[in-house]
Amino acid sequence: MKPGIHPEYRPVVFRDKSAGLTFLTRSTRSSDQTISWTDGQTYPVVDVEISSASHPFYTGTARVVDTAGRVEKFRRRYGSRSARPEQTDR
Repeated sequence: MKPGIHPEYRPVVFRDKSAGLTFLTRSTRSSDQTISWTDGQTYPVVDVEISSASHPFYTGTARVVDTAGRVEKFRRRYGSRSARPEQTDR
C-alpha cells in the first residue's frame, strides 16, 4: 500500500437507532460523537438506520411476494396469446 493516501482504519462503534443494537468493529468511518464501550475505552460512534437487528429480512418480518399469483392475474387479464402469428407465403 502507498503510504499517506489511505484513511485511518480504527475501531468504531456502530449503533442502530431503531433497535438499540451497538457493536464494535473496525472501519474508516469517522464521527464527532463518541461513546464509552464496555472495555472502558472511548470510541467514535456512527448511527445507522438499519442493521441486522432491525432489517425485515433478518428479523423474519419480511413479506413474501406471490409471483405466481401475479402471472395468473396477467394471464386472466390479457389472455394467452401466441408469441408469433403464423406467416403465409406470398
